[in-house]
Amino acid sequence: MRRRCDPLRMGTVGTYRRACGESRRKTVVSRLVILLLTVAVPDAPWLLLIHQLPPKPTQLRVKVWRRLQTLGAVAVKNSVYVLPLRDESREDFAWLLREIQSAGGEGSLCEARFVDGLRDEQVEALFNAARATDYRQIADEARAGPPDTARLRRRLDEVVARDFFGAAGREAAAGLVTALEAEAGTARGDATMDASTMRGRTWVTRIGVHVDRIATAWLIRRFVDPEAQFKFVPARGYRPLPDEVRFDMFDAELTHEGDRCTFEVVVARFGLRDRALTALAEIIHDIDLKDGRFGRPETAGFEALVAGLALAHRDDTERLSRGAAVLDDLYAFFRRRR
Repeated sequence: MRRRCDPLRMGTVGTYRRACGESRRKTVVSRLVILLLTVAVPDAPWLLLIHQLPPKPTQLRVKVWRRLQTLGAVAVKNSVYVLPLRDESREDFAWLLREIQSAGGEGSLCEARFVDGLRDEQVEALFNAARATDYRQIADEARAGPPDTARLRRRLDEVVARDFFGAAGREAAAGLVTALEAEAGTARGDATMDASTMRGRTWVTRIGVHVDRIATAWLIRRFVDPEAQFKFVPARGYRPLPDEVRFDMFDAELTHEGDRCTFEVVVARFGLRDRALTALAEIIHDIDLKDGRFGRPETAGFEALVAGLALAHRDDTERLSRGAAVLDDLYAFFRRRR
């Protein structure tokens, strides 16, 4: 009598291998793993695509890889790609899985939560690293010129659409592209905002403030509105209220323009003429944009201070308070310096 090979009933892979032989082991064990992973996981934050492609046609592998890049998926293992668990992610992966299966491949979609080894923060870091590279490439191309501005805008919009966690570099790239799109002859750095009309507003920026946002918040309280209130929101999807002004975030009223960081833009917009602010702006610029344009000797020390401040304090309000004290002293130093 022929023996039925059922890994779910036989327990271990080793037992199955002895009963059924090596030739069928890989296929059945692969199906077993997929079966186990397709069980719904409550509150799962991730959607996994696990797939296996046939050796031919060879162009299928390139096609699938390009499609995964377009979706913004990142690899956590060979042939295992992840997206945040959202309705659009499920639909995108489902269509790709259908293409893989129609070409003779295999695969499955899995809701997942990492409980050991890889942590959610590490997965988010993979997404942010990939998008930061995309933004850097756009910024480099915009600076190199003469660029195809329409193509750069399309590319930027595509990257923003798959930037799920607010990767570094988005504001810089957007500022450069926006500057390229600006009407010819617009005077750069002309004062266009009156501080008296901006008092009593709530100033909104992304959570997880760092050097440019810390310095810009200090600038606002010091020179625009001493009673300014700040609000911290996710990088994506926030719709401002009528009395709110966004800064250093995508589509903000005050953010990167061309090759200037938000601090530099606010200084220009409010017509602040001060050699000490100029020195601070050069330091903030080099830290935020990482282009080494000004090379001031104080930059490395201030960068270390801000990095330590961010590590020691997770609360954004506390970061602003600590950063303001340092900036007050640094501003006083440049004011007195000859």
